Amino acid sequence: MSFFRCARSAEDPVVLVESCQKALLWILSTHQGKTLRRCWIDQPYGEEEITRLEQELLPAMEQFLARIGEIDARLEAARQAEIERLQSAMAAAS
Repeated sequence: MSFFRCARSAEDPVVLVESCQKALLWILSTHQGKTLRRCWIDQPYGEEEITRLEQELLPAMEQFLARIGEIDARLEAARQAEIERLQSAMAAAS
């Protein structure tokens, strides 16, 4: 699922999470055993911290995005049902 279709994506916090997830995946896939430098602390992330990112943070992001997808699908289905109800009512009134 991609939330980047939204024209106002810079204002959408869900898009920010998806963007962070993609950036983190890219960083982790390209770090190749090196430490990850952090700009606000002097100690870089080593293998233990990188493993925690992979095992804890990425799954949490995936769960968050999946849940948002479920909520969006339910809202979209409800919207479509309302449109169909209104169209049926209009057809019956004609």
